[in-house]
Amino acid sequence: MFNKRIKIKELLATEPQNQQATVMGWVRTFRNNQFIALNDGSTNNNLQVVVELGKFPEELLRRITTSASLKVSGTVVPSLGKGQKMDLKADSIEILGDSDAEKYPLQPKKHSLEFLREIAHLRFRTNTFGAIFRVRHALAFAVHKFFHEKGFVYMHTPIITASDAEGAGEMFRVSTLPFDNPPRNEDGSIDFKEDFFGRPTNLTVSGQLEGELGATAFGDIYTFGPTFRAENSNTARHLAEFWMIEPEMAFYDLEDNANLAEEFIRYIIQFALDNNREDLEFLDQRLAEEEKQLPQDKRSEMGLIEKLNFVLENSFQRLTYTEAIDILRDSNHNKKKKFQYPITGWGMDLQSEHERYLVEKHFKKPVILMNYPKEIKAFYMRQNDDGKTVAAMDILAPGIGEIVGGSQREERQDKLEQRMKEMHIPAEELWWYLDTRRFGTVPHAGFGLGFERMVLFVTGMNNIRDVIAFPRTPKSAEF
Repeated sequence: MFNKRIKIKELLATEPQNQQATVMGWVRTFRNNQFIALNDGSTNNNLQVVVELGKFPEELLRRITTSASLKVSGTVVPSLGKGQKMDLKADSIEILGDSDAEKYPLQPKKHSLEFLREIAHLRFRTNTFGAIFRVRHALAFAVHKFFHEKGFVYMHTPIITASDAEGAGEMFRVSTLPFDNPPRNEDGSIDFKEDFFGRPTNLTVSGQLEGELGATAFGDIYTFGPTFRAENSNTARHLAEFWMIEPEMAFYDLEDNANLAEEFIRYIIQFALDNNREDLEFLDQRLAEEEKQLPQDKRSEMGLIEKLNFVLENSFQRLTYTEAIDILRDSNHNKKKKFQYPITGWGMDLQSEHERYLVEKHFKKPVILMNYPKEIKAFYMRQNDDGKTVAAMDILAPGIGEIVGGSQREERQDKLEQRMKEMHIPAEELWWYLDTRRFGTVPHAGFGLGFERMVLFVTGMNNIRDVIAFPRTPKSAEF
């Protein structure tokens, strides 16, 4: 029975006492026809299987190649070699799946991340990606644990939607109409009445609007699901398909929202440090080696684990957008024209370089920016009394810039409808959203956290394509 096996991580945590054990995994290396390094994905650490000379037929030994899968039963003994405390002395070896070592693309050597993206279906088998995806799992579990412990209701908001929450218009169209000859109206426009849903529909850019509907019934809800942006952005920070965590809370203002977001970030980082220490130590060492190749001024001031502890140990700096603009405008960086996008004044949208300057150079800690100009923010954000700003907040993290975006939502129906009119958002299409303001409206707030950006931050990776299993980017939908 296969279920009698023990996972290698679990076995390595025991003491070798001549006990019997059955393990299964993939061959990493096979040295001298005697020593098999076996890995089953539960840990980066391999189990050394010792093959007694003359005990197994040559034909079987020839089939023990890199990435062949094995079932091995034997005796767990203290290791005589260096680097491991135990060996599994093989009594029986069964080959579950052969692997042609000549054709297998992952040879036992260092491969570039660019090359590994080309073979994303196999890259999980490397130590780097094994560590990344175990950390990703832990962070996803921690998300649910955090909100569950606080009594939030987990909502699944629709992936196919007729609304554009951001007003950005960069959406993937969902249609069953024939591309080559769609039905048309008399004026030549496409007749979506003939489409599956009877109207234009898209893949969702956010579950927020539907999340607000849940919050005005349950009080506190969160969504955690895939979202889609048809932005033609070939950067190390953008994906066309990514996962978003979006809590919405009734009876919350902007400060409550910021407090929850800060607590949430601390919680999931702490969870990863507590439960994936071994993987994070490996990624910390990997990052340190990678940074040795960079010039001194491009290197991070802190190691990975040091950076994570730094976030846990320092309260987040809070300031207004207006204060941030003043700091940036008066900075030597701006005066010496070191910003790619110079600070032109109040009202401009901050770029990642500005956000990182505030976090990494000026405050040297995570930053929560609040009260942005209404012109650069979405229609649903609560308008402040000054008539110029909205109750929005972004959390900026070292090394990455914006990691959370949120706001207090506009609960006043007249103000919301006026803002929608100004931004040319048709109220009749969002009648259901406006109903929450007609029937028992309440102050409420929420935020969105791009899950991959959080994984990027916690793992110390530099490219967002390396923290999601199969990245979807412009001109790339492989696997």
